[in-house]
Amino acid sequence: MTVAPKREAYDVVVIGAGPAGLAAAATSAEAGLSTLLLDENIGPGGQVFRAIASTPVTERNQLGADYWVGADLVRTLRASNAEIIQRATVWSLDRNLEIAVSIGGASAFARAQRVILATGALERPFPIPGWTLPGVMTAGAAQTMLKSSALVPDGRTVIAGQGPLLWLLAAQILRLGGRIDRILDTTERGNYFAALPHAFAFLTSPYFVKGLSMMREVRAKVRVVSGVTELAAAGDGQLASVSYVAGGKRETIPADLLLLHQGVVPNVNLAMAAGVEHRWDDLQLCWSPVLDASGNSSVAGIAIAGDGAGIGGATAAVVRGRIAARAAVEALAPAAAAKLAPMAQLRAELAKTERGRMFLDTLFRPAPQFRIPAGDTIVCRCEEVTAKDILDAVAIGATGPNQLKAYRRTGMGPCQGRLCGLTVTELMAQARGKTPQEIGYYRLRAPVKPITLAELAAVPKSEADVKAVVRG
Repeated sequence: MTVAPKREAYDVVVIGAGPAGLAAAATSAEAGLSTLLLDENIGPGGQVFRAIASTPVTERNQLGADYWVGADLVRTLRASNAEIIQRATVWSLDRNLEIAVSIGGASAFARAQRVILATGALERPFPIPGWTLPGVMTAGAAQTMLKSSALVPDGRTVIAGQGPLLWLLAAQILRLGGRIDRILDTTERGNYFAALPHAFAFLTSPYFVKGLSMMREVRAKVRVVSGVTELAAAGDGQLASVSYVAGGKRETIPADLLLLHQGVVPNVNLAMAAGVEHRWDDLQLCWSPVLDASGNSSVAGIAIAGDGAGIGGATAAVVRGRIAARAAVEALAPAAAAKLAPMAQLRAELAKTERGRMFLDTLFRPAPQFRIPAGDTIVCRCEEVTAKDILDAVAIGATGPNQLKAYRRTGMGPCQGRLCGLTVTELMAQARGKTPQEIGYYRLRAPVKPITLAELAAVPKSEADVKAVVRG
C-alpha cells in the first residue's frame, strides 16, 4: 500500500534516515515542528546502521558497539511526533523547497520551510581492470548483506583497498565465521609520513584505540599484504583470480570474491540538482557542498548534515544532524530552541568527534593509479566507456564531463554518474592539465533517481507549463 505524506507542507523535511537524518528529525520533532523524514530503504539506519531494527545478527559484539548506537537513535525518533516514510525515493528538490518523492511506484509531493539533506556517502569508485566482473563487489555491498541477512563469504575471498571501513568489514566477517584469504592494503607508504603532523590529534581521539584493536584482531587471522601498488581482477565471465604488485613483485592468487574499498565520498546528486554550490576538496578528493557552521547551504532553506556535508564518520554525522535541526528550529520557532541542547555545546561535541579526522584523511588518501585508470579499464560501467575512450574524446574537443556526455554518454546511465563522476573529473583534469575544480562535474537535474513516465507525467503543472508545451 502506498503511504503518501499526510500533509502538503511541513516545517522541516529531512531526507535520509542514516545517523544524521535520524538525529535531525528527532531534534526537529522534539521542538514541536511538523517534521517529515523520507528514506528510500526498507527500514531506518542508512548504511552505517543498516537494518538496525531488523538485523538477524543478535550478538552485539559481532557488529561492534558503534553499530548498536543506531538502535537508540531509532527509538528516540519513533517516540517523537515525526512522520516517517520508508521506501520513499526523493527524485526532485527545487529552490522553492518543493519535494517530489516516489512511494510504491507513485509520486507524491510536499513542501517545506526547511529541508535537511542527510543523504550520506557513497563508496569512492575503484576502477581497476576487471572491476565489472561478477564476483567483484564493493565492501559496502558486502556489509549490507552481512547486516541485513547475516551473509558472509565462504569461498576464496580477497579484500583490497584501504580505509577504516575495510578493517571494520574484515573484523565483522571474521566474527560471523566468514572466510577471508588475503587483505591487500593499497595505502601508499608516503602517506604515513604525510600524516605524521596530525598524529597527536589522532592518538588522543576515539578512533585510535578502536582502530588499533580492530587491525590487531584482523591481522591475527588473515595475511595482510601492505604497499600494494597495482591491482587487477581476471576471469572468463566470472572472477577467477586477483593479481597484485607489492614490493616490486607480482603475485596472482585464485579468488571467488573480491571486495574493493578505498574510502567514501559525499553523495552529492540531490544537493547538486537543487542548485547547491559545491567545491572540490583537495584533501578528501571529492566534491563537497559549501556550508556555513550550521550546515546551511547556498540555497536558502536547504541545510546538509552528515557525510553528505563532508566525510566525518557516524558520530560526527549525528552531531551535525542535531546542529542543522537546531538551526532550523531557531529560524522557525526561536522560543522552542530552549528545549534543545545549546548550539555552543553541539559545536564543541562536533569538534571533539572530528579530532583525528585530518590524520585519517591524509593516511588513507587513495593513490592516483587507483583513482585515475588507463587504457581499456572501464570508467563508466553503465555505458561501458573506458579510460581510453574518454582520453580520445578529450583529444578531439571534449572539455569537461558535460561535453563528454555528447561524445560517449558517460554519466547518462541508471547510476547517473555516481560510479564514474569523480573518475571522469580527475581523468579529464589530468589530461587537460587543469584542476578538478576547473573541469567541473556533471550538470545534475531532476529526476535524480530513475522513475516511470507515469510518475513524471503526474508532476503538478502550472498554466505556464501547459502553454509552453501546447503553444497556446
